[in-house]
Amino acid sequence: MTTLDDRTPSTAGPTVADVSAPSRLAEPDETISAEELQLAARNHGIPLEALRYDVTPAGLHYLLIHYDIPALDPATHTLTIGGAVDRPLTVTLADLRERPRVTRQVTLECAGNGRALLHPRPVSQPWLVEAVGNAEWTGTPLAPLLREAGVDPDAVDVVFTGADHGVERGIEQDYQRALPVADALREEVLLAYEMNGAPLLPQHGAPLRLIVPGWYGMAHVKWVHSIELRTEPFEGYQNAVAYRVRRDADDPGVPVTRIEPRALVRPPGFPDFMSRRRVLRPGPCTLDGRAWSGHAPVVAVEVTTDGGESWAAAELDPTGAGDFAWRRWRHEWVVTPGRYVLGARATDASGRTQPVEPQWNRGGFANNMVQRVEVVVPAE
Repeated sequence: MTTLDDRTPSTAGPTVADVSAPSRLAEPDETISAEELQLAARNHGIPLEALRYDVTPAGLHYLLIHYDIPALDPATHTLTIGGAVDRPLTVTLADLRERPRVTRQVTLECAGNGRALLHPRPVSQPWLVEAVGNAEWTGTPLAPLLREAGVDPDAVDVVFTGADHGVERGIEQDYQRALPVADALREEVLLAYEMNGAPLLPQHGAPLRLIVPGWYGMAHVKWVHSIELRTEPFEGYQNAVAYRVRRDADDPGVPVTRIEPRALVRPPGFPDFMSRRRVLRPGPCTLDGRAWSGHAPVVAVEVTTDGGESWAAAELDPTGAGDFAWRRWRHEWVVTPGRYVLGARATDASGRTQPVEPQWNRGGFANNMVQRVEVVVPAE
């Protein structure tokens, strides 16, 4: 692992780029590094037993923070809307609270969920399958504010800037992401100031964040303070470099956008402390979990107990929380002594189905391969 002390100092003194290494793939036998463990300590996934909750409690919801959590005062926080608009706007949090109030259940998933399961492993936040949560987000729709500002007919991208600042791959930056104008004008996109009926917590973007239902988490900009419409495509780091699916370093790739279909099993029985392998008693067992997709509603879930050799249809709960919230599934299983590998795969209304094998890419994005839950059923 290269450290700052290992690098040859510049005769002109260090630069910001000196503290930030380029992206890379792990060597074949390389274990998780201290830097990756440091990221994993800051950013946590949902404990899989929390899949029991329809709405994920805020403290159990997955969390990814790119830089530092900024210190922002809700009483003085403002949002500016400018760029290619007819009437630039500046609004306070109080102004936003006076506007129409909407609450939506939305499942958020990190684009890097599943990264640590790839070989070779992209060196970054080492997610397994837990980078997800389903919360109730309350705020005001973005589209009316953009229409009030007057969107220039030539505008193509809407850039959202958060208050978190850092350096990534040698580039100093505020966290910025852009949406195409048509996506930003979707009626379900929110400027949210509450989560699960309470004011946003600092780590979840307080006092104001963007919610883009159906898109991976990188689009849901936290601590947002400015919105700028542009007549040229946004070429900022998080759009043009970071969140792209590419096969190699020279591949320009395609942008990461909507969430690929995924189902997770809520692990049955009880776990071994270190390995998290499950111990389950013989007899009837209801397997259950959650399924979601950002492309279209989930219409089917299949379950395997033998590592994908065979599949059985699961029962889906009725919809009710909206097209962008996960759905519970369940499957009855009569358990006999032995060793099992459980998994579930989702299919959405667009025809997309989870793959059993991973779809490798250099950034480790959108790896929605079927989860494996190892279960041991001891003889009585």
